[in-house]
Amino acid sequence: MGMLSLRKPSAETLSQLVAEQAKLPFTYSAVGATALTPPAGYVVDRTRVKLGMGQSVFDSAKAALQQWQQFRLGWVEAWSPETPLEHGQVVVVMGWAMGLWWLNACRIVYTMDQSGPITMYGFAYGTLPGHVETGEERFLIEWDRETDSVWYDILAFSQPRHFLTRLGYPLVRRLQKRFGRDSAASMFRAVNVSTERPEICQSTD
Repeated sequence: MGMLSLRKPSAETLSQLVAEQAKLPFTYSAVGATALTPPAGYVVDRTRVKLGMGQSVFDSAKAALQQWQQFRLGWVEAWSPETPLEHGQVVVVMGWAMGLWWLNACRIVYTMDQSGPITMYGFAYGTLPGHVETGEERFLIEWDRETDSVWYDILAFSQPRHFLTRLGYPLVRRLQKRFGRDSAASMFRAVNVSTERPEICQSTD
């Protein structure tokens, strides 16, 4: 159930973890539910930020997502950042908290790449046994052709799985909210030269 490390893990350790986790099933039954309706019994978090206007912003945001820019937060990283956004790919999300590196394995559940009145690009991943929580998270870029607005949207449902996440759940919740804000800010910076602080909307069900 998730790996804890005093030191930042090596690429060899992370590669081994990915290979091991790739053979294992998801730790929840509602696989793909972020594309429909999140299941009952989970905490549902939403984070949304306007990135800008027009196709160039959408294209830049799409490229940033493909490079896992939304995880380049200093205290959170995705490994490997070269992992392609394809169904079935496994990635390890590393987070630094409470003096430890927390390693969390996820598998990409689905991808989205569709044109229309609202053009969308993104993906969702779900938790594997090597994760301290259980649930699913979707990362989406939306371009509303009518208003020309481009948005970055995160939708996640989760429950604690590791005994430490249950024990320190209030801290876990603060870190989850912080991740949403920092991820939104990172994506905003990826497509904007402006240093203005974006307006980030967050909600929890």
